[in-house]
Amino acid sequence: MTHAGTSAVLAAFMASPPFIPDSVLEDARRSVLDGLGSLLAGSLEPPARIVQDLVRGLGQADDATVFSAGRASAAGAALANGVATHILELDDIHKGSTVHAAAPIIPAALAVAEREHQSGAAFLRAVVLGYEAALRIGEAVNPSHYRHWHPTGTVATFGAAVAAGTLMGLDERQMLDALGTAGTQAAGLWEFNASGAMSKTLHPGKAAMNGVMAADLARRGFTGAPTILEGPRGFFAATSAVHDAERVTTDLGELWKVSENGYKLYSCCGHTHTAIDAALALRQAHGWTAEWVLNQVREVRVATYGPGWEIVSERNPHTPYQAKFSLSYVVSAALLEGAVGLTQFSENRFGPSGVTEEMLARLLPRVQPAVSAELTAMYPAAWPARVEVELIDGQVLRAGGDFPRGNQENPVSTAELEAKFRALVEPRFSEAVSERALALVRHIEAVPDLAVASAELNTLCQGARHE
Repeated sequence: MTHAGTSAVLAAFMASPPFIPDSVLEDARRSVLDGLGSLLAGSLEPPARIVQDLVRGLGQADDATVFSAGRASAAGAALANGVATHILELDDIHKGSTVHAAAPIIPAALAVAEREHQSGAAFLRAVVLGYEAALRIGEAVNPSHYRHWHPTGTVATFGAAVAAGTLMGLDERQMLDALGTAGTQAAGLWEFNASGAMSKTLHPGKAAMNGVMAADLARRGFTGAPTILEGPRGFFAATSAVHDAERVTTDLGELWKVSENGYKLYSCCGHTHTAIDAALALRQAHGWTAEWVLNQVREVRVATYGPGWEIVSERNPHTPYQAKFSLSYVVSAALLEGAVGLTQFSENRFGPSGVTEEMLARLLPRVQPAVSAELTAMYPAAWPARVEVELIDGQVLRAGGDFPRGNQENPVSTAELEAKFRALVEPRFSEAVSERALALVRHIEAVPDLAVASAELNTLCQGARHE
């Protein structure tokens, strides 16, 4: 097709989608499983508490669950739960679009499903379609969009609107209006990364909230730009130096994007994960201990790709948040400690002068990251990294990969995702909460009313939480 009419074609598809295969619904269930774990665990963190307090101040409403904090309007619940899901940096990632889709789309779908008393099956279908819209639009503008814009806050606004609109039963015209209103709200700038501000977690929350608002307005007859994507002053032209509108519509209804979703095993920026995999592989293969690494390693060279390096270039992080975006720090942690989990980002490891944990502070200056033109050319189809460890005897050991663990090309099992879920939820709540939530996800298509199921789970959470 031509570029003209991209928005209309997408709206028509979303308003009347074809049959969704069972395998695609299973992939969506995995995404919900992973997203819910991050949501529950993140709901107790300080940024989430701030937003929960804000939502309470917006007025009394009983539409939907705010996990760990009661009830709110659908838009308010989507905002609070979207923020919570992104805080721990363990929510999913789609490599082609560089979008964390769970944090904006699942809270939007859940909030509207509760308010509309929709079934778990309807919710899961809405998640599939929300991912489809967000990830396709993200692929169309990636990678030039990523230079200034955070796609989880921008393109995911469209996905949240589609998910919400699906549950509201919007027709083709209304869905196009919802996309138009979503696009004019789509925002999220990377400038926060320079200071480590909380803005990154706000982006998916606002995308979720704005998506719900866009669908609600469309249902009431509020119109939106019908060429919001492809128009001369639309989303493509305004937010990307180069775009490919065909990515939005090619194989639509045949190739489902949620089935390409990736899952994070480390609590930090996804652009560091392939390098972490390589560092961990070297440590395990050679049986290194922290003491051995400190005594025997002269230099660690890490090659990465340009767009990722712009986000993870911090060399000596002063805060846990900065450490999550420090390729040097996470590779050091992987080599020394054999893990890059929540412990590696504890407050007591950092101070005004940078990393204060003694062993990490000693290794950190030896880690030398660099951008490789060859690896940059592979992005975003691949997220590659190469690690070279030079020993004091002159020996050089190498490892690397093109796709981090958890990606479609390097997958993890549902059992591994459930183990990750338990590790996040049990320490903060209880085993009972973890198992109830897992059971809900496993059998979500049999749930007749998500409002009842979510409220029951939140009551259990509020009675068991550990902060």
